[in-house]
Amino acid sequence: MTLHHDVDAVVLDIEGTTSATGFVVDVLYPYSRSRFAALLTERGEEPEVARAVAQVREEIGEPDADAAGVEKALNAWLDEDRKATPLKTLQGVIWAEGFARGDLVSHFYDDVVPRLRAWHAAGVDLYVYSSGSVAAQRAWFTNSPEGDLTPLVSGLYDTENAGPKQEPESYRRIASATGVRPERLLFLSDRPGELDAARAAGWHTAGIRRPGEPYYEQGVGDHAAAGTFDEITVSRSTS
Repeated sequence: MTLHHDVDAVVLDIEGTTSATGFVVDVLYPYSRSRFAALLTERGEEPEVARAVAQVREEIGEPDADAAGVEKALNAWLDEDRKATPLKTLQGVIWAEGFARGDLVSHFYDDVVPRLRAWHAAGVDLYVYSSGSVAAQRAWFTNSPEGDLTPLVSGLYDTENAGPKQEPESYRRIASATGVRPERLLFLSDRPGELDAARAAGWHTAGIRRPGEPYYEQGVGDHAAAGTFDEITVSRSTS
């Protein structure tokens, strides 16, 4: 079954939606884990790193935690797959450098990029909302197997500039920032809690269910579901 949506913009989740969660967990997580110590000890004075470290100390209730203590917390959160903003910020710094050096190339499911290009060509604006930091998102879309995809994307949102992904207010914040009315926005995600929050904010939603992804068996609740982007048709009415 094909899902048709008449909207002005599509907002994309990444893990489990455009890209394999396994790639993130099996490739990117170990890459960041092996580099946390060097980042904290060698670049701790940089504003972005220092801000994230302060957030880690606040979250663990240890205002004087040293680099080793901060690294221990980061690794524990990584083991839990916790969507902690300072963890995502520091991963983003590390991954951006890895992509820039050519150590890393991002992953997209085969059906995704052709569909994104078609939607963009049809005048539909594309945005990203991921728990990964904006820096990580930018690196991800810049360094795809099909080249730089950032010209397709009008804006990037994460848990720092938009808020938690399962809270309706985050989606209201994105709608306000993009200037697109909620009823003209479509959110694509594999996580039912995120889809629920987007719908509560007045958005259209479509759940992506890919075999092998963590939320495949759970399903997407009562949201319309698609197995690939090929099953979703998006157009922008000119009226």
